Amino acid sequence: MAYVIGDNCVACGTCQPVCPVEAISEGEIYHIDPDTCIDCGSCAQVCPSDAIAPGE
Repeated sequence: MAYVIGDNCVACGTCQPVCPVEAISEGEIYHIDPDTCIDCGSCAQVCPSDAIAPGE
């Protein structure tokens, strides 16, 4: 299951460089491509606003 970024994302960009498959794209809030995400959790571990969680 791919990780998702919630509305409490502050668009700081901390998650993007740690993604090993470049599944995170920039925007008003960041977005994780569910087809590319490998469910490693690296992004969630570095998110300062706890905006990233496993998808449902």
